Amino acid sequence: MRVLVVEDRVVSMRSFSETRTSSSMTDGPMATRLGRGGPARQAAGFTLVELMTVLTVIGILMAVGVPSFKYVTNSNRVSSEVNSLLGDMMYARAEAIKEGINVSVCPSTDGATCFPVNSTAWQNGWIVFTDVNANGTVEATPPNNDTVLRVQKAFGGTDTFTSDTATLYYVTFNRGGFATGLTANGVNFVIRTTPASVTWIRCLNVTIGISTTQRGGQGTCPTS
Repeated sequence: MRVLVVEDRVVSMRSFSETRTSSSMTDGPMATRLGRGGPARQAAGFTLVELMTVLTVIGILMAVGVPSFKYVTNSNRVSSEVNSLLGDMMYARAEAIKEGINVSVCPSTDGATCFPVNSTAWQNGWIVFTDVNANGTVEATPPNNDTVLRVQKAFGGTDTFTSDTATLYYVTFNRGGFATGLTANGVNFVIRTTPASVTWIRCLNVTIGISTTQRGGQGTCPTS
């Protein structure tokens, strides 16, 4: 009786082992790797219709987005350019009041003198300087010991920045903070872009007592 029990137990363990091995080969990860127990894998990809749909959507987005991006970049650039001169005009006015002397702003390509002489091309750069005798010229010899206070370098692009008064080559602020030599309407400094567009025109209007920026077609700012 003991022998029979042992043999039955051995046989039972052997049967369990064979069953487990057979089940693992059929249902486990090995079966999947051998191609059994699951569907065959298929290569992933795009159909021609899907590809054309994606390209069409991209084309639509570019058609809508590129003009908007161009508007934003141009608008930001000209606004920055006109604000740079506005900032220096306000600085010149403040220095004239604080120091009790004349302070002038003029176009300059060398950062030291109003050069070229009688220039209205402000996109080439400008300077802010003390101007003792208010003649729009930097003089470093006594009694007119003028000093350059700020230097603005030339614009890097093709934008033009000119005054609409052909004979106004500099702006001088007196000790009271008033711009001298201007008419009641003042003077406009106009930024124009290439290609020309009223959308991107910006103006700095300087009057006897105040300086303001305008868009093309607003106030005294031209449309072309």
